[in-house]
Amino acid sequence: MQKAAAHFGQLDIVINNAGYGHFGMVEELTEDEARAQIETNLFGALWITQAAVPVMRKQGSGHIIQVSSIGGISAFPTVGVYHASKWALEGFSQSLSQEVAGFGINVTLVEPGGFSTGWSGPSASRSREMAEYADVRRAAASRPSANDPGDPKATRGAILKVVDAPKPPLRIFFGTAPLGIATKDYESRLATWNEWQSVSIEAHGN
Repeated sequence: MQKAAAHFGQLDIVINNAGYGHFGMVEELTEDEARAQIETNLFGALWITQAAVPVMRKQGSGHIIQVSSIGGISAFPTVGVYHASKWALEGFSQSLSQEVAGFGINVTLVEPGGFSTGWSGPSASRSREMAEYADVRRAAASRPSANDPGDPKATRGAILKVVDAPKPPLRIFFGTAPLGIATKDYESRLATWNEWQSVSIEAHGN
């Protein structure tokens, strides 16, 4: 980061885009598989962020883009450890945004839906499958989630609009599917939280 800032004069934007998807039921995961997923998707972004912040803080400006996923706020069968890595990325990035705002640093979580990339193909890794989860796996494969994948090239202009905005968002969906997924998920959560609010109040002890 220091070399980049010295070469270009300053460090304007850092995009943490490194990551991959690991497919496997939670019970199927090995320790090495789980650690590798978290190491890349979470710690990779964390270490790059920690390297960028001192430079941006010193110059009084900068924008960190964290490539999360709709899987960073929702979750589905077969990719539990992937979700864990992205939910963790979301958590530390929201905290980070509040910590560095006073230094002129913006943080944005980009939460894409399905795109025409190798995420679920050549770039993915997979656990050894257990026969007991065959039905769950078939049901997950039949989800209509990849019928209209987005064009990765179209994200270039979208990213520029985010970084050029006077007040960039903390979170933004990329693609047409995520808003519907999030709306359904959060409506369900709110309904459950409200349904159980009397127990929540009882747990407070007053």
